[in-house]
Amino acid sequence: MDMTATYTLNNGYKIPVVGFGTIIPDGPDTVKAVKDAIKSGYRLIDTAEAYGNEVSVGQGIREAIVENGLQRSDVLVSTKAWFTHRGYEGTVKAFNDSLARLDLDYVDVYLIHWPANAKWHDDWRELNADTWRALEDLYKAGKIKAIGVSNFLDHHLQALIEDTEIKPMLDQIEYHPGFAQTATAEFAQANDIQVEAWSPFGGPDSNVLTEATVNQIATKYGKQPGQVILRWVIQKQIIPLTKSVSPAHMAANLDDFDFSLTDEEMAAIDAAPFSGGMQFDPDTAQS
Repeated sequence: MDMTATYTLNNGYKIPVVGFGTIIPDGPDTVKAVKDAIKSGYRLIDTAEAYGNEVSVGQGIREAIVENGLQRSDVLVSTKAWFTHRGYEGTVKAFNDSLARLDLDYVDVYLIHWPANAKWHDDWRELNADTWRALEDLYKAGKIKAIGVSNFLDHHLQALIEDTEIKPMLDQIEYHPGFAQTATAEFAQANDIQVEAWSPFGGPDSNVLTEATVNQIATKYGKQPGQVILRWVIQKQIIPLTKSVSPAHMAANLDDFDFSLTDEEMAAIDAAPFSGGMQFDPDTAQS
Protein backbone atom coordinates (compact mmCIF):
# COMPACT_ATOMS: atom_id res chain seq x y z
CA MET A 1 0.00 0.00 0.00
CA ASP A 2 1.13 3.56 -0.71
CA MET A 3 -0.49 6.99 -0.72
CA THR A 4 -2.12 6.27 -4.09
CA ALA A 5 -3.93 3.19 -2.75
CA THR A 6 -7.69 3.11 -2.35
CA TYR A 7 -10.40 1.30 -0.42
CA THR A 8 -13.52 0.08 -2.19
CA LEU A 9 -16.76 1.22 -0.58
CA ASN A 10 -19.73 -1.12 -0.30
CA ASN A 11 -21.17 0.29 -3.56
CA GLY A 12 -17.93 -0.34 -5.47
CA TYR A 13 -16.71 3.28 -5.44
CA LYS A 14 -13.02 3.72 -4.64
CA ILE A 15 -11.77 6.19 -2.05
CA PRO A 16 -8.16 7.15 -1.22
CA VAL A 17 -6.62 5.74 1.95
CA VAL A 18 -5.56 9.20 3.20
CA GLY A 19 -7.54 12.45 3.04
CA PHE A 20 -7.08 16.17 3.58
CA GLY A 21 -9.40 18.03 5.93
CA THR A 22 -10.21 21.70 5.42
CA ILE A 23 -11.38 23.29 8.66
CA ILE A 24 -9.68 26.49 7.51
CA PRO A 25 -11.39 29.91 7.22
CA ASP A 26 -12.78 30.77 3.79
CA GLY A 27 -10.43 32.82 1.66
CA PRO A 28 -7.01 32.71 -0.03
CA ASP A 29 -5.45 30.55 2.69
CA THR A 30 -7.95 27.79 2.01
CA VAL A 31 -7.51 28.05 -1.76
CA LYS A 32 -3.74 27.77 -1.33
CA ALA A 33 -3.97 24.93 1.19
CA VAL A 34 -6.18 22.86 -1.10
CA LYS A 35 -3.90 23.50 -4.08
CA ASP A 36 -0.81 22.61 -2.04
CA ALA A 37 -2.49 19.46 -0.74
CA ILE A 38 -3.37 18.24 -4.20
CA LYS A 39 0.11 19.09 -5.46
CA SER A 40 1.54 17.09 -2.52
CA GLY A 41 -0.45 14.04 -3.58
CA TYR A 42 -3.74 14.16 -1.68
CA ARG A 43 -6.66 12.97 -3.76
CA LEU A 44 -9.40 13.15 -1.11
CA ILE A 45 -10.47 16.65 -0.06
CA ASP A 46 -13.04 16.90 2.74
CA THR A 47 -15.12 19.97 3.58
CA ALA A 48 -18.59 20.76 4.95
CA GLU A 49 -21.34 23.32 4.72
CA ALA A 50 -20.63 24.20 8.37
CA TYR A 51 -16.98 25.02 7.66
CA GLY A 52 -18.11 28.00 5.60
CA ASN A 53 -15.34 27.49 3.06
CA GLU A 54 -16.86 25.51 0.19
CA VAL A 55 -16.35 28.40 -2.25
CA SER A 56 -12.60 28.48 -1.56
CA VAL A 57 -12.29 24.69 -1.44
CA GLY A 58 -13.99 24.40 -4.83
CA GLN A 59 -11.77 27.10 -6.29
CA GLY A 60 -8.65 25.38 -5.00
CA ILE A 61 -9.76 22.05 -6.45
CA ARG A 62 -10.57 23.51 -9.86
CA GLU A 63 -7.29 25.41 -10.09
CA ALA A 64 -5.23 22.47 -8.86
CA ILE A 65 -6.79 20.14 -11.42
CA VAL A 66 -5.70 22.48 -14.22
CA GLU A 67 -2.26 23.25 -12.80
CA ASN A 68 -1.40 19.59 -12.14
CA GLY A 69 -2.80 18.17 -15.38
CA LEU A 70 -5.48 16.17 -13.59
CA GLN A 71 -9.05 15.21 -14.40
CA ARG A 72 -11.98 15.97 -12.11
CA SER A 73 -12.29 12.23 -11.51
CA ASP A 74 -8.75 12.19 -10.06
CA VAL A 75 -9.83 14.20 -6.99
CA LEU A 76 -12.51 12.90 -4.63
CA VAL A 77 -14.50 15.67 -2.94
CA SER A 78 -16.68 15.18 0.13
CA THR A 79 -18.94 17.64 1.92
CA LYS A 80 -21.65 17.48 4.55
CA ALA A 81 -25.18 18.67 5.33
CA TRP A 82 -25.46 20.62 8.60
CA PHE A 83 -28.16 19.75 11.11
CA THR A 84 -30.07 23.00 10.43
CA HIS A 85 -31.11 21.44 7.12
CA ARG A 86 -32.20 18.13 8.62
CA GLY A 87 -35.15 16.45 6.85
CA TYR A 88 -35.75 15.52 3.23
CA GLU A 89 -36.40 18.89 1.59
CA GLY A 90 -33.89 20.77 3.72
CA THR A 91 -31.16 18.28 2.89
CA VAL A 92 -31.84 18.41 -0.84
CA LYS A 93 -31.57 22.20 -0.66
CA ALA A 94 -28.38 21.97 1.40
CA PHE A 95 -26.83 19.66 -1.18
CA ASN A 96 -27.73 21.90 -4.11
CA ASP A 97 -26.38 24.94 -2.27
CA SER A 98 -23.11 23.13 -1.49
CA LEU A 99 -22.76 22.03 -5.09
CA ALA A 100 -23.25 25.62 -6.25
CA ARG A 101 -20.68 26.96 -3.79
CA LEU A 102 -18.15 24.30 -4.78
CA ASP A 103 -18.89 25.06 -8.45
CA LEU A 104 -18.35 21.44 -9.41
CA ASP A 105 -20.40 19.15 -11.64
CA TYR A 106 -20.91 16.60 -8.89
CA VAL A 107 -19.90 15.69 -5.34
CA ASP A 108 -18.14 12.37 -4.79
CA VAL A 109 -19.24 11.81 -1.19
CA TYR A 110 -22.06 13.53 0.70
CA LEU A 111 -22.52 13.04 4.43
CA ILE A 112 -25.03 13.82 7.16
CA HIS A 113 -22.82 15.87 9.48
CA TRP A 114 -24.51 14.98 12.83
CA PRO A 115 -27.21 12.54 13.85
CA ALA A 116 -30.43 13.59 15.51
CA ASN A 117 -30.31 12.09 19.01
CA ALA A 118 -32.83 10.85 21.54
CA LYS A 119 -32.02 13.57 24.11
CA TRP A 120 -33.36 16.34 21.90
CA HIS A 121 -35.66 14.54 19.50
CA ASP A 122 -38.30 11.98 20.41
CA ASP A 123 -38.49 11.15 16.71
CA TRP A 124 -34.72 10.97 16.19
CA ARG A 125 -34.89 7.79 14.14
CA GLU A 126 -37.49 9.26 11.80
CA LEU A 127 -35.49 12.49 11.43
CA ASN A 128 -32.30 10.63 10.53
CA ALA A 129 -34.14 8.35 8.12
CA ASP A 130 -35.92 11.27 6.44
CA THR A 131 -32.62 13.09 5.99
CA TRP A 132 -31.01 9.91 4.70
CA ARG A 133 -33.73 9.39 2.10
CA ALA A 134 -32.70 12.69 0.53
CA LEU A 135 -29.16 11.34 0.17
CA GLU A 136 -30.51 8.11 -1.29
CA ASP A 137 -32.49 9.96 -3.95
CA LEU A 138 -29.59 12.27 -4.82
CA TYR A 139 -27.38 9.20 -5.09
CA LYS A 140 -29.87 7.38 -7.31
CA ALA A 141 -30.05 10.49 -9.51
CA GLY A 142 -26.28 10.31 -10.05
CA LYS A 143 -25.50 13.61 -8.30
CA ILE A 144 -23.41 11.87 -5.65
CA LYS A 145 -21.04 8.93 -6.10
CA ALA A 146 -21.28 7.70 -2.50
CA ILE A 147 -23.26 8.62 0.61
CA GLY A 148 -22.51 8.35 4.28
CA VAL A 149 -22.66 9.91 7.71
CA SER A 150 -20.46 11.73 10.19
CA ASN A 151 -20.41 11.41 13.98
CA PHE A 152 -22.95 8.57 13.95
CA LEU A 153 -22.33 6.14 16.80
CA ASP A 154 -22.99 2.43 16.44
CA HIS A 155 -26.61 2.62 17.60
CA HIS A 156 -27.31 5.52 15.20
CA LEU A 157 -25.87 3.41 12.39
CA GLN A 158 -27.90 0.37 13.43
CA ALA A 159 -31.14 2.35 13.36
CA LEU A 160 -30.34 3.88 9.99
CA ILE A 161 -29.57 0.48 8.49
CA GLU A 162 -32.87 -0.87 9.81
CA ASP A 163 -34.96 2.12 8.73
CA THR A 164 -33.71 2.85 5.21
CA GLU A 165 -33.02 1.23 1.87
CA ILE A 166 -29.34 1.93 1.20
CA LYS A 167 -26.71 1.24 3.83
CA PRO A 168 -24.24 4.07 4.55
CA MET A 169 -20.97 3.71 2.67
CA LEU A 170 -18.83 5.43 5.29
CA ASP A 171 -18.88 7.01 8.73
CA GLN A 172 -16.55 9.87 9.63
CA ILE A 173 -15.80 9.91 13.37
CA GLU A 174 -13.29 11.42 15.78
CA TYR A 175 -10.60 8.78 16.18
CA HIS A 176 -7.14 9.06 17.66
CA PRO A 177 -4.93 7.48 20.34
CA GLY A 178 -6.49 8.02 23.73
CA PHE A 179 -9.89 8.40 22.12
CA ALA A 180 -10.48 5.63 19.63
CA GLN A 181 -14.21 5.07 19.30
CA THR A 182 -13.68 1.34 19.09
CA ALA A 183 -17.29 0.17 19.37
CA THR A 184 -18.46 2.44 16.57
CA ALA A 185 -15.47 1.71 14.34
CA GLU A 186 -15.80 -2.05 14.79
CA PHE A 187 -19.56 -1.97 14.21
CA ALA A 188 -19.09 0.03 11.01
CA GLN A 189 -16.36 -2.24 9.69
CA ALA A 190 -18.39 -5.36 10.53
CA ASN A 191 -21.20 -3.90 8.42
CA ASP A 192 -18.92 -3.00 5.49
CA ILE A 193 -19.05 0.73 6.25
CA GLN A 194 -15.73 2.48 5.70
CA VAL A 195 -14.48 4.50 8.67
CA GLU A 196 -12.79 7.89 8.35
CA ALA A 197 -10.91 9.49 11.24
CA TRP A 198 -11.28 13.19 11.80
CA SER A 199 -8.86 14.88 14.21
CA PRO A 200 -6.38 11.95 14.17
CA PHE A 201 -3.93 14.07 16.19
CA GLY A 202 -6.57 15.00 18.76
CA GLY A 203 -7.99 18.42 19.46
CA PRO A 204 -6.20 21.63 20.46
CA ASP A 205 -5.95 20.54 24.11
CA SER A 206 -4.93 16.97 23.34
CA ASN A 207 -1.56 15.50 24.30
CA VAL A 208 -1.61 12.85 21.57
CA LEU A 209 1.57 14.07 19.87
CA THR A 210 3.53 14.10 23.14
CA GLU A 211 2.27 10.72 24.40
CA ALA A 212 5.26 8.68 25.61
CA THR A 213 4.52 5.43 23.76
CA VAL A 214 3.95 7.21 20.46
CA ASN A 215 7.23 9.09 20.83
CA GLN A 216 9.19 5.97 21.74
CA ILE A 217 7.92 4.24 18.62
CA ALA A 218 8.66 7.32 16.53
CA THR A 219 12.27 7.32 17.75
CA LYS A 220 12.63 3.64 16.88
CA TYR A 221 11.57 4.18 13.27
CA GLY A 222 13.09 7.62 12.77
CA LYS A 223 9.63 9.07 12.23
CA GLN A 224 7.65 11.98 13.59
CA PRO A 225 5.00 11.22 16.24
CA GLY A 226 2.28 12.30 13.81
CA GLN A 227 3.50 9.81 11.24
CA VAL A 228 3.30 7.00 13.80
CA ILE A 229 -0.25 8.01 14.68
CA LEU A 230 -1.30 8.09 11.03
CA ARG A 231 0.32 4.70 10.48
CA TRP A 232 -1.65 3.34 13.45
CA VAL A 233 -4.89 4.64 11.91
CA ILE A 234 -3.99 3.30 8.45
CA GLN A 235 -3.18 -0.18 9.77
CA LYS A 236 -6.69 -0.27 11.23
CA GLN A 237 -7.94 0.28 7.65
CA ILE A 238 -9.35 3.64 8.71
CA ILE A 239 -8.88 6.72 6.53
CA PRO A 240 -7.13 9.56 8.40
CA LEU A 241 -8.17 13.10 7.49
CA THR A 242 -5.19 15.33 8.16
CA LYS A 243 -5.15 19.13 8.17
CA SER A 244 -2.27 21.55 7.69
CA VAL A 245 -1.54 24.77 5.84
CA SER A 246 2.16 23.90 5.65
CA PRO A 247 3.32 22.09 2.49
CA ALA A 248 6.11 20.46 4.51
CA HIS A 249 3.62 19.07 7.02
CA MET A 250 1.32 17.98 4.20
CA ALA A 251 4.16 15.97 2.67
CA ALA A 252 5.16 14.52 6.04
CA ASN A 253 1.58 13.39 6.66
CA LEU A 254 1.75 11.33 3.47
CA ASP A 255 5.06 9.71 4.44
CA ASP A 256 3.48 6.82 6.29
CA PHE A 257 3.95 3.91 3.92
CA ASP A 258 7.61 2.90 4.28
CA PHE A 259 7.26 1.29 7.71
CA SER A 260 4.80 -0.87 9.62
CA LEU A 261 3.92 -1.13 13.28
CA THR A 262 4.11 -4.51 15.00
CA ASP A 263 1.09 -6.03 16.70
CA GLU A 264 2.67 -5.16 20.04
CA GLU A 265 3.16 -1.52 19.00
CA MET A 266 -0.41 -1.28 17.74
CA ALA A 267 -1.65 -2.65 21.07
CA ALA A 268 0.53 -0.23 23.01
CA ILE A 269 -0.95 2.73 21.15
CA ASP A 270 -4.43 1.25 21.63
CA ALA A 271 -3.77 1.38 25.37
CA ALA A 272 -2.81 5.08 25.41
CA PRO A 273 -4.59 6.95 28.23
CA PHE A 274 -7.48 9.31 27.53
CA SER A 275 -6.10 12.31 25.68
CA GLY A 276 -9.14 14.51 25.30
CA GLY A 277 -11.82 14.21 22.67
CA MET A 278 -15.48 14.38 21.73
CA GLN A 279 -16.14 17.99 22.61
CA PHE A 280 -19.69 17.35 21.41
CA ASP A 281 -21.18 13.95 22.20
CA PRO A 282 -23.50 12.77 19.38
CA ASP A 283 -25.85 11.36 22.04
CA THR A 284 -26.21 14.62 23.94
CA ALA A 285 -25.25 17.49 21.62
CA GLN A 286 -28.11 19.82 20.81
CA SER A 287 -28.55 19.53 17.08
